[in-house]
Amino acid sequence: MFDRTARRYDLVNDVISLGQVRLWRKAAAAAVDAGPGELVLDLGAGTGTSTDAFTTLGARAIASDFSLGMLSTGVRRRGGSGIWGGGVRGVSFVAGDALRLPFADDVFDAVTISTALRNVHDTAGALREMYRVARPGARLVILEFSHPTPRSFDLVYSRYLMKLMPQVAKVLGSNDDSYEYLAESIRAWPDQAGLARIIQGAGWERVAWRNLSLGIVALHRAYKPARETA
Repeated sequence: MFDRTARRYDLVNDVISLGQVRLWRKAAAAAVDAGPGELVLDLGAGTGTSTDAFTTLGARAIASDFSLGMLSTGVRRRGGSGIWGGGVRGVSFVAGDALRLPFADDVFDAVTISTALRNVHDTAGALREMYRVARPGARLVILEFSHPTPRSFDLVYSRYLMKLMPQVAKVLGSNDDSYEYLAESIRAWPDQAGLARIIQGAGWERVAWRNLSLGIVALHRAYKPARETA
């Protein structure tokens, strides 16, 4: 499904979010706050549009995704560069399954995933894999669609998700079935507190979140303990 939507994925996201997706990416990058010499895993990175923001202060980043179509689109946009072992502007592209990440233990200074955790079959399992590849003391940043906090707005938003958004995607030449799935997956997703409990259950500590755009998305942060407990 994501292979089929790769070519217009970033354009459609800009339009259906009314440009808010750019602000969300900036908020995620600020939360990751990756500095010189650090290594960031951007999981579910798609075309790598979000990954570039993690390297502006001199960090390196790996854009990893299950969809080869998404990764290929990102590589082509960079002139064919960006494969593992090379990279461009500090970003390398690596195909990977969030439930079986192709990385060693305790590698990354930060692990982040933006609007993709909903798409993983086993949320807790993916969070445990992120925990495994993160270094002790590393930070986790999750940007994900959530539940608007004003009830009156939530009703309007639900109608937009289920009725209007797939139609907009179709007009823009994208796969409207994909955006019907998007709407359904958002409505079925846990609320902010519910996701926080799942993150904590996977071993992460100091879990906190803040709402963006009235809770349309939420930014969750957590840390891997600096030392493993016996």
